[in-house]
Amino acid sequence: MLKGISPYLSPELLKTLYEMGHGDELLLADAHFPGHTLGRRVVRADGLNISQLLDAILPLFELEKAEDALAMMQPDGGDPLNVDVEADFLQAVRRHAVRTSPAARVARQAFYERARSAYVVVMTGELRAYGNLILKKGVTPIS
Repeated sequence: MLKGISPYLSPELLKTLYEMGHGDELLLADAHFPGHTLGRRVVRADGLNISQLLDAILPLFELEKAEDALAMMQPDGGDPLNVDVEADFLQAVRRHAVRTSPAARVARQAFYERARSAYVVVMTGELRAYGNLILKKGVTPIS
């Protein structure tokens, strides 16, 4: 165990975050997402929800300063938008990245295309429908 590192971060996920570069994308996927089908690299975080992982990842991970730094899948097929999911995610994001724009909404097929090119798909225990979030890594500031 390391001091200052969340116990929610597995060694594999911590290593993966470290390997990511500027502009690489990390997809936090709900339990229903076809991550092993679409992702080039998949890390499991079973039993954790996305808000827990955001609180673990974002103290270590600078978000890109762009409008598409966060992206969520747009519901389709007449599915209703659950505004509580986005509000929950954004609340966690704002604890660590105050000036972040709300998540861009991306159509399902376009979201799947981004998943195919994401650096990593993190499969979580998130059970809420459309509970998927893409984070684009920014440049870590020099202290």
